[in-house]
Amino acid sequence: MGTLVVGVIVFGIAALIVRGMIRDRKNGKSIQCGGDCGHCKGHCH
Repeated sequence: MGTLVVGVIVFGIAALIVRGMIRDRKNGKSIQCGGDCGHCKGHCH
């Protein structure tokens, strides 16, 4: 039972991290270009 609880907690934390990364990428806050050449001034290609 303890393994299940810990697994659910770890899965929840991982889901929140992925959701934050996706949100940052859509807002242009990613360290990668993300396809928006206006954001990185074309230096990423």
